[in-house]
Amino acid sequence: MGRLDHVSADAGISGSVTPLRVVSPTRQIDEREFVVEIADATRTFGPVKAIDGLDVSIEKGRISVLLGPNGAGKTTAIRMITGALSPDTGTARVFGLDPAGDDGHEVRRRCGVVSAKPSLYDRLSGWDNLRYAAELYELGRGAGADNRIREAAAMFGIEGSLDHQVGGYSTGMKTRLALARSVLHDPDLLLLDEPTSGLDPESAFAVLELIRKLTRDGQTVLMCTHLLLEAEGLADEIVIMQKGTTLLAGTPGELASQYWPTPQVKVTSPSAEGFDLLATLDGVHAVSIDGETATADLDTLDRIPDLVASLVAGGVPVQAIVPFSPTLEDLYFAVRRDRGDDHGSDDIRPPEALSGRPARALPEAA
Repeated sequence: MGRLDHVSADAGISGSVTPLRVVSPTRQIDEREFVVEIADATRTFGPVKAIDGLDVSIEKGRISVLLGPNGAGKTTAIRMITGALSPDTGTARVFGLDPAGDDGHEVRRRCGVVSAKPSLYDRLSGWDNLRYAAELYELGRGAGADNRIREAAAMFGIEGSLDHQVGGYSTGMKTRLALARSVLHDPDLLLLDEPTSGLDPESAFAVLELIRKLTRDGQTVLMCTHLLLEAEGLADEIVIMQKGTTLLAGTPGELASQYWPTPQVKVTSPSAEGFDLLATLDGVHAVSIDGETATADLDTLDRIPDLVASLVAGGVPVQAIVPFSPTLEDLYFAVRRDRGDDHGSDDIRPPEALSGRPARALPEAA
């Protein structure tokens, strides 16, 4: 798994954690253009509150990922953006318009949507599926619309299968067809709900690469997923959701810096006495121990050569010294643990890096 981008130093959780905050765009509102703005939105279905005070801002030309377990409210948020649902309270604005109001048609005209289980016509060919969608998007018939169908199909590598019945497509081919359908009308905003659900690793990788290409071409992408590996390295902005609300939002680097504000290194040794020595060395602010691995908070990673020399000189049998780079998985479970959910969720497995090791902080860091 890759590492979170733009973290100034490889770091780790030390004695206390900076309180959670939602990274607010208000100080940059005049400099950045937001395609989607949801503010303090709620939505209930009978006794169930699916959305509960949700705040989401999606910047133009970037890939934003709604990340959370099943039931977090991600799909409901997407439906609110398209105008299929309206918030009970709060506001939802897309391109500055109300998607559930009189401007809904204009909003949907500028959106492309791929649902978690896209509806396709299995008895029709891929070409007829796309032609039907082109007419719904008011692209008309004729050479212009046909050329656009070919371009969209080629973009997702299915131009050679358009004459076949969709019922004979693989799951990956159907996803590619749904993606091609979503970009037929050259939308400004793409809404992708679990776009790699059910795909094999190669197909999933190909789809994610295509999503990256779309933003390079200037489109805005909002994607829902509960797969941490899928979001790793793809998201420009992350919104971590739980129970219909925003736990945290911002760039991967901004969010990681709240939990790992200082550089961190992991030292592996069978010697407990060696960890006692480690805690006394210059530049070490705190040490936490998990079995034969100690995690040290440093003032700078430039200390590592001196740490190695001091430990070896002290007779410590050092097996490994590795700088720690937090992943999105580390961040996700750090956020959930900080909010009192130590067990994660049924559909996302906690990483070993957050296994609840005992911490030993130095007096001056307390």
